[in-house]
Amino acid sequence: MHTKLRWGILSTAKIARTKVIPAIMNSATNEVIAIASRDAATAQAYAKELTIPAFYGTYQALLDDPNVDAIYNPLPNDMHVAWSIAALKAGKHVLCEKPLGLNTQDAQQLLNASLAHPNLCVMEAFMYRFHPQWRAVQEWITQGLIGQVRAVQTIFTYNNHEPTNIRNNPAAGGGALMDVGCYGISVARWILNAEPVRVVGQLDIHPVYQVDQLASLNMHFASGAVANVLCGTKMEAGQGVYISGTEGSITLERPFYCVGEEPNVVQLRRDGQVTHHEFPGMDQYQFMLEAFADSCFNGLAAPTPMNDALANMRVIDAVFSSARTGQWQPVI
Repeated sequence: MHTKLRWGILSTAKIARTKVIPAIMNSATNEVIAIASRDAATAQAYAKELTIPAFYGTYQALLDDPNVDAIYNPLPNDMHVAWSIAALKAGKHVLCEKPLGLNTQDAQQLLNASLAHPNLCVMEAFMYRFHPQWRAVQEWITQGLIGQVRAVQTIFTYNNHEPTNIRNNPAAGGGALMDVGCYGISVARWILNAEPVRVVGQLDIHPVYQVDQLASLNMHFASGAVANVLCGTKMEAGQGVYISGTEGSITLERPFYCVGEEPNVVQLRRDGQVTHHEFPGMDQYQFMLEAFADSCFNGLAAPTPMNDALANMRVIDAVFSSARTGQWQPVI
């Protein structure tokens, strides 16, 4: 019995090289044993640089490696579903980057495949949920420290003008809404513990890349609560979440992307008093991977269920539909 979950990495994507692979290597319950690229020389170079034992010049060759227990899939969005399903068929657990697919129909295929392999864990890699700051926020809300949550506001932006970057490629599922807007949608649904009943959204399309460079959307919930999401890929980098309740509020300065030694500060406002809670720099990717490995080793369901990924995709689809029609759209 292996004491570590043995990972194979599909592609040499930047997020794998700079975030996920280091997190695996720093984990006591995970290890990287193989990496694949469509170019064998590229795979070999990265395997040497990162001290990974095996490399492959095709993705299928990695899936065929009997020593690999789990696959991390950071491929472009349009390749998420097909290669994740292929990994399941090869008997591998799957951690797939967000968003899970190009649309709800696409993501449903992976959900169906996961049901056909109940002994394997499949999960969308929303790493932010595993950071201790979010565990604390959830506890405060459960304890009623800010009363009933009535509104969630999020922002997540960065500046990318690389013509060859997949985030600027509409065919690969690029654009702000898919890449970073999905975080705001996810956190609002998670905090409110409910699905929105309708959404309205507006997209600003880049004249050259033909992907949304700026997206804004509102979600309405059956309880009357609302959520606002702003995201962009051609503007100053920034992020934040503001949660407003009937008796207080919570503000997160770095809610999503916060890897590094700099501490995170979360502000809790209640009864006119403000307290600042500091969380030391921690690797949320490592926490996610260790929670995933625990599920795989113990035959448990993945920490975040596939239904959650599908529900997030439904909202994204509704936003695209709203942007086309200029009207509110039901989330179905």
